[in-house]
Amino acid sequence: MSTRTLFLAWQDNEPSKAWFPVGRLDADVERSFYRFRYIGGAKRAQEEVGFPLLIEFPDLNGDYQSAELFPLFQNRVMNRARPDFTDYLHSLDLTEEADPIEILSTNGGHRVTDSYEVFPKIEKDDTGSFSCRFFLRGWRYIKDQIGRLKHGEELHVTLVLTNPATGLTVQIQTEDYCMIGWAPRYLVADLVAAMAEGPSRYEAKVVRINPQKQRVLIEMRGCWSKHEPMSGEDFKPLVN
Repeated sequence: MSTRTLFLAWQDNEPSKAWFPVGRLDADVERSFYRFRYIGGAKRAQEEVGFPLLIEFPDLNGDYQSAELFPLFQNRVMNRARPDFTDYLHSLDLTEEADPIEILSTNGGHRVTDSYEVFPKIEKDDTGSFSCRFFLRGWRYIKDQIGRLKHGEELHVTLVLTNPATGLTVQIQTEDYCMIGWAPRYLVADLVAAMAEGPSRYEAKVVRINPQKQRVLIEMRGCWSKHEPMSGEDFKPLVN
């Protein structure tokens, strides 16, 4: 299995509530090789809102390598010894063979004790097509509509320019155009950039509906003929 890339995002609690991509994890599970570096978003977050470097990674220009997954990421994956681990994988639409990187790519690495989030680097195939999965945001405000969703249901992806809190957002709608929530903010910049190059088509569908906090798992598909996802200055490592 080739190297896979995850990004670490951080939210400023006060006063901006802004999200910044701050770190990059490159992982080769078969070779037991893991590498973490800060990226341009960390430097921007420091300059704009005073982003505090992680205790585990104290040097902004450090190149951290390990034969084991760093605790910052490992602690965001449920222990396989737990009796509910199989149910947990099922809620993520993963099998027993899923490794920690696959789990983090889907679960987002959420913890109530900090303001970090994990997300995978979007990769295109030779035709420019891509797909990504994420849990729907904001569904608590429209629970009645969520209760009517069905597994495999096709959804619409819409770019909204006037969200009062964040400006640009990626809105998810049902087939009859009822809003049910939002995609993660880390997708917004790439969708905007791709649309600026020309007409783009995006599709989404319901993969799983869970009873717990991470309730609706969405798969989004699209095609970017020219745009290279997650290639802007915020995503570039500060050391090569």
